[in-house]
Amino acid sequence: MYAIIETGGKQYRVQEGDTLFVEKIEANEGETVEFDKVLALSKEGKLSVGAPVVDGAKVSATVLENGKAPKIIVFKYKAKKDYRKKQGHRQPYTKIKIEKING
Repeated sequence: MYAIIETGGKQYRVQEGDTLFVEKIEANEGETVEFDKVLALSKEGKLSVGAPVVDGAKVSATVLENGKAPKIIVFKYKAKKDYRKKQGHRQPYTKIKIEKING
């Protein structure tokens, strides 16, 4: 059994017990969050595809941690124009564990 959910503008294929990193969710560690934007649901070999979401389907997950990804460097310059701009960025994330898929 698996589901395809949408969160943070991205789509994820999840199964019960999966651990994944998603865009930051406003929830503390240990809290339970529910995703109701279930785009597709596969149960016992049958695939239900929503238009745009599957009615009554929810995915429950537990927040394991909130954090930031490693720093990336954004460096812009224009050749021969004495223009240089160095900037760093750390993307915030939420690590979740999928507990239950309700279909």
